[in-house]
Amino acid sequence: MTAELPRKRIIGYADKLSLAPGETIAFKASCEDIAEYRADIVRLICADLHPKGRGWIEKEIASPVSGSYPGREQAIPAGSWGRVPSAPGLCSESLTVALHLWPTTPMKGEQALLARMDVSGKRGWMLMIDATGALALRIATDKGIATVSTGVALQERVWSFVGASFDGASGAIRVWQRPQKTWPGHDATGDGAGEVAGAIDASGLPLGIAARPGREEGPRRFCLDPCNGKLEAPRLYGRAMDAGEAMALQAAPLGERALIAAWDFARDTMGETIRDIGPSAHDGELVNVPTRAMTGHNWNGEVLDWKAAPAQYGAIHFHDDDIADCGWETDFSFTVPQGLKSGIYAARLVAGEQNDHIPFVVRAPRGSASADALFLMPSASYLAYANEHAAVESAGAMDAFSGHLSGLSAQDLLLDERPDLGYSLYCHHGDGSGVAVSSRLRPVLNMRPGVTNAWVGPGGTFPWQFNADLPLMDFLEHHGFACDVATDEDLHEEGLDLLSRYRVVMTGSHPEYYSKPMLDALDGWLQRGGRLMYLGGNGFYWRVAFHPEIAGVMELRRGEDGIRDWVAQGGEYYQAFDGAYGGMWERQGRPIHALAGVGMAGQGFDISGYYRRTDDSRNPRAAFVFAGIEDEIIGDFGVVGGGAAGIEVDRCDFSKGSPPNTLVLASSEGLSDIYYPGPEEIDNARPFLDAVQNPQVRAELTFHETANGGAVFSTGSIAWIGSLSWNGFDNNVAGVTANVLRRFLDPEPFPEP
Repeated sequence: MTAELPRKRIIGYADKLSLAPGETIAFKASCEDIAEYRADIVRLICADLHPKGRGWIEKEIASPVSGSYPGREQAIPAGSWGRVPSAPGLCSESLTVALHLWPTTPMKGEQALLARMDVSGKRGWMLMIDATGALALRIATDKGIATVSTGVALQERVWSFVGASFDGASGAIRVWQRPQKTWPGHDATGDGAGEVAGAIDASGLPLGIAARPGREEGPRRFCLDPCNGKLEAPRLYGRAMDAGEAMALQAAPLGERALIAAWDFARDTMGETIRDIGPSAHDGELVNVPTRAMTGHNWNGEVLDWKAAPAQYGAIHFHDDDIADCGWETDFSFTVPQGLKSGIYAARLVAGEQNDHIPFVVRAPRGSASADALFLMPSASYLAYANEHAAVESAGAMDAFSGHLSGLSAQDLLLDERPDLGYSLYCHHGDGSGVAVSSRLRPVLNMRPGVTNAWVGPGGTFPWQFNADLPLMDFLEHHGFACDVATDEDLHEEGLDLLSRYRVVMTGSHPEYYSKPMLDALDGWLQRGGRLMYLGGNGFYWRVAFHPEIAGVMELRRGEDGIRDWVAQGGEYYQAFDGAYGGMWERQGRPIHALAGVGMAGQGFDISGYYRRTDDSRNPRAAFVFAGIEDEIIGDFGVVGGGAAGIEVDRCDFSKGSPPNTLVLASSEGLSDIYYPGPEEIDNARPFLDAVQNPQVRAELTFHETANGGAVFSTGSIAWIGSLSWNGFDNNVAGVTANVLRRFLDPEPFPEP
């Protein structure tokens, strides 16, 4: 008999991730079977639960927030769809609805395509996929309800022209589906006919696209019967017509007098407005950020950039598990007092044995710095991994991938039970498509102190992302280094202006995801003499875009190369949020090597190795790095796999752009045969690729000077920060890090080598 794991019954999120003194953050919580909870504000310093780690260290901050709050359960309005406000012009006694459809889960159950039907289902109409996977039209009049189906299941991931009509005078209903491609024995062409007495009354009802509008609670807009798949060019006419006429009108220029609305999803692709190019401009809005810039029914494969041929990218991919903003009501707010130290904080929610920490960053006062050093918290990477389901979604594959069993926590089980909490950019939607959009406006259960990753390390024992970076805060506190904190979103929004206030910038353990404004700012700052301490591995790897209208929402298109859990469909590599080509920065002429001296060499998730010093470590240019350190072996200890070199590792590679003045100070040893290079390192499949047999898979400690007296120090390993606090900070990893930070803080310019 297996003991039941306790569920996390109190969860929450905030409307902001980063704020400065004088600004206010709103916290939102949802409780299961909890009548009351207590909230406090704490500064997070460490949450290292390793047997030889520092333990949990937080400091409570006196604030008006401290106190008890009533518990309540708040629902999540999951599912993406389009909402068109009610208007008299949308009403008609007779109607025809038609669109192009690429269904991804036709057998899932009833799914609305276009609908003006009330919550009860007793008033209005709905074009839908029925329970048998066939196209159907449901009409609810004042005299009855009828559902007419083609009776033929639609083919999954095959474009079809679908539609239906209702004649208000005769009560006749017609439905049809015309697949774009058929095969012998697999023809999904279908027609259906029926009738219903009475008149349609849809007055006052919004029109839903890819879902039936549900209840509305403030900013939350719930939907019913959400659809999975791509929809393109939906049209609404004010008279009944047959399939042939509707298909002819779909391909013809607009001009039909009975046309009520024609929504063109190729318009305003970067935003959340859906444009009606018909006579009355019944524009709508998208809910929960479905994926735009998707290939349509007429994409011919000759144009890969949606901006160059928008008419071929008129589709939107909707998912029944998309979530961009939970829209919860606020439980309490916190205004950052003047003088509060910049750092990483959290709202701590406690109800008996149940608790949650909702992290946030307090920055220096706007437009200023309170220290010479900045910890640039890699929040874009936290967002990419937000609510990752890999351990449950593909448990067997992850066990083989990491060489050990995954260790499922209560949080993993809750995520598995609650798809409405949304997914990470490593997950698949319920319809099998890769998740391309992530948001922080929801509870992100793995961005919490104390969290380990279910498949990283034996039994999920290694800290990961946010929790793996907290030891740096502990290190800085222990040594008395003054340091401000800001997030990737701050860097994206403020760019060079933010970095120009600091002499030193430190990364986290895994700054993997970067937008163009972020990368431009960091590169420009280095050229002006900035000093970068890249304290991680696999950094600056994927290009991402932040939503131009909704803060905290990020997009990724996994292109034709790189380490990927899913791959974007052909023709869908260009991002919708900014129109840029997605994928790896290295494939876009901006390898990490040129920026940081090292670049991605491989990954493994069982153990970590250590570094052995090289002859370059004796170079006078690097004397400051090893001041007071005589050890030849660096980092043969730590809470992340037992060493400082591991998980994901970077090496110096002059052929890929590592600056010619780069010193390789140490190189890793002890990596296992679970470590492999990324696809970008492999031109052809061959044996002997693992780290035991492939010397290219290694971590390297490097240093190089940059223009205007700047410099870069790189560790080339995710595991490095996990070794800082070992033995009470009395170790050579902490020693090297402290030496570098002291010298980087020194205003004396680095001389040209």
